[in-house]
Amino acid sequence: MGQRILDKNVSITRMKLQNVKFDMPENKGGGNRPYTRKKQQTSDVDAYGHLQPQAVELEQAVLGALMIEKDAYFQVSEILRPESFYDHRHQLIYEAIRRLNLEEKPVDILTVTEQLRSTNQLDEVGGPFYITQLSGMVASSAHIEYHARVIAQKATARALITYTSNIQTKAFDATQDVDELMQEAEGKLFELSQTNMKKDYTQIDPVIKEAYEMLQKAAARTDGMSGIASGFHALDKITSGWQNSDLVILAARPAMGKTAFALSMAKNIAVDQKIPVALFSLEMANVQLVNRLIVNVCEIKGETLKSGQLKPFEWGQLDSRIKELVGAPLYVDDTPSLSVFELRTKARRLVREHGVKVLMIDYLQLMNASGMSFGSRQEEVSTISRSLKGLAKELNIPILALSQLNRGVENRPDGDKRPQLSDLRESGAIEQDADMVLFIHRPEYYKIYQDEQGRDLRGKAEIIIAKHRNGAVGSVLLRFRGEYARFQNPEEESVSSFDSQAPEGGGQMHSAGADDFPPLPASDGGFPPLPDNMPPANPFPPEAPGSTPF
Repeated sequence: MGQRILDKNVSITRMKLQNVKFDMPENKGGGNRPYTRKKQQTSDVDAYGHLQPQAVELEQAVLGALMIEKDAYFQVSEILRPESFYDHRHQLIYEAIRRLNLEEKPVDILTVTEQLRSTNQLDEVGGPFYITQLSGMVASSAHIEYHARVIAQKATARALITYTSNIQTKAFDATQDVDELMQEAEGKLFELSQTNMKKDYTQIDPVIKEAYEMLQKAAARTDGMSGIASGFHALDKITSGWQNSDLVILAARPAMGKTAFALSMAKNIAVDQKIPVALFSLEMANVQLVNRLIVNVCEIKGETLKSGQLKPFEWGQLDSRIKELVGAPLYVDDTPSLSVFELRTKARRLVREHGVKVLMIDYLQLMNASGMSFGSRQEEVSTISRSLKGLAKELNIPILALSQLNRGVENRPDGDKRPQLSDLRESGAIEQDADMVLFIHRPEYYKIYQDEQGRDLRGKAEIIIAKHRNGAVGSVLLRFRGEYARFQNPEEESVSSFDSQAPEGGGQMHSAGADDFPPLPASDGGFPPLPDNMPPANPFPPEAPGSTPF
């Protein structure tokens, strides 16, 4: 029994001696001062006795392999960063190896030692002895990529621990604003996910197969659409519909009809084609947005609907056409000052739970990227546009974002008011990230009533395709009916169920008197009862105040 205890003590003593020899090696750097290991910046054990996630042995193996195989660095360069390493010595050694590769210099024991000596960090990492010891730990760079991914995962786990600890500390602070803290938490988590989310390369064969299947589906359609039709025939002929993973920017000056164009498209896609659409309105409340949609569909003037002074035939028209909107797969969110992180969360839920195929945002400059620090508003808008493009690729759906233009259009001489890409407001990154950039131009607004060919431009809107990454650029003319906040194909005429009973003032319909219609039964508020199958006002419980229907 005593012999066993003695053997056990001897084994423990040997392990301790080995650790001392490993962590505090002899100095053979030729006259340099004895090595003293720098204290770790992060404690190995937290207040609860939890050991920090780490893989020091794998770090040593990776660094050793990098110094004996000249091509090993390119296998891990996209996976590892200096801060990915737990041991501070390893961070400095990896940074020296990275610097040598950037300068296209050989990487071995001697060059790494010299690089560290030139930056006065050789003693800090343990001198030449420790570097030599690392290279002797491995015989080849086999499995280096797998080892690097484990190290990266440990680094991510440590970053999450730090991130959650900071948030927890601030949450206990009664002086902290909870809403601002939530925004900061979202921003930091998004930043962390973006840093570690990388997609690997793909061999071309499966991509060819996917492209060929898409071509077959497009060929099977008689309308020639490979994407989601906007409902505007001339525009769809150029774009072949809105394509999956595309970011489409729709820009115009104020009062050109950006929201009206988005609502007309939403009606064409969600109501007519029954394709689920989500519309995020940062500018208007959801009730205002739906009222404009009712004006669009029912062809009742907005001021009339707002005042509630509808004539008998208009009540009948409203009752008849509003049924088209009931049950339409159109989801509206009017959260003000929506952050790109909130949008990401809600969009994922919409796609997962409701099968949304198109996302619309009204409008981009009202979004924010709170929780992240920026030097200027231009940098923030650039981050937002890149995030929207990344979201479109991740969800594999088209995202249509409305955008404002700067005043450069107004400052041009008369007759030259057509917008250009340089007119996009606040950031040049918008035109770079977008797959397609469209402008709305209404010459009539600038008192231009004829084009160069002598065509009448009154009541017309020109949709300019200024950038098209996968197709042709050009322009198309649509009919704009301002009284109904509606864009439509030029060949379409207003077809009404009440063509023989038009409102006073004419228009497309014949006039008729109020006596031609019996009075409609009204509720207590003077509004006729809605159809029996009308869903409740908010079928989806909101996640947060101001969020409908999420």
